[in-house]
Amino acid sequence: MKRNFLFAWYQTPRGKLLKELEAGYLQRSITVSCQQIILQIGGLGWENEFIDCTLYKNYTVLDAKGFGCNETRKIQAKAYGLPLQSDSIDMIIVPHLLEFDTHRFQTMREVERVLKPEGQLVVLNFNPWSLWVWYQYLWDKKMADSWKGHFISRSRILDWLKLLNFEVTVSSEFNLDSVNSKHGKFIAHGHSFFSTAYAIKAIKRRYNIIPLTPVKNESPRLILVNSLNPSARIKKHD
Repeated sequence: MKRNFLFAWYQTPRGKLLKELEAGYLQRSITVSCQQIILQIGGLGWENEFIDCTLYKNYTVLDAKGFGCNETRKIQAKAYGLPLQSDSIDMIIVPHLLEFDTHRFQTMREVERVLKPEGQLVVLNFNPWSLWVWYQYLWDKKMADSWKGHFISRSRILDWLKLLNFEVTVSSEFNLDSVNSKHGKFIAHGHSFFSTAYAIKAIKRRYNIIPLTPVKNESPRLILVNSLNPSARIKKHD
């Protein structure tokens, strides 16, 4: 699967505006401690625009082709087979990867496996109903012929997260206004049919099953009040 469409999109005027909005969103979304482990699945090349790797030294980019800015630590591996221990990552960021991944649901299973309980997940995807995204896709025939990805709707991602026991905390979107005026909108808790892209933040929940044990019926026992204090009873007789 090629991500050439994504990188070509970021070079367009609207793509540059989306890149700026997403960088600001990711910068605000990284709220964990700088000592915690953050994993980004799918390199972008401009991670230094939303993360300070001199401060977050445990920030790692995992990409099958080794993409990512020079300041970050890198792991070259497939997303659907993460070479990481279970319950070892505090936060995972998946920026525009699932659309290009033929094993996208297996990738989501791997994300759930390596993320710690109560760990945070951030997913960025294109809106499959965006006219601007489809225009760019159809206009650039070279990219269209080489790209075999599939746009994923927000509702499908929400269904996957629910199935994997994630609790969605925020669902946001990115709307692009006129490119000439260089304005864009980031809307938290938004759900517009024509938004260019959307973002979902979720928390991994782990529910432990408490086994039910049968209650034993025992016959009640009567206890005399004075029997609890025999010394008081002796003084009364005296």
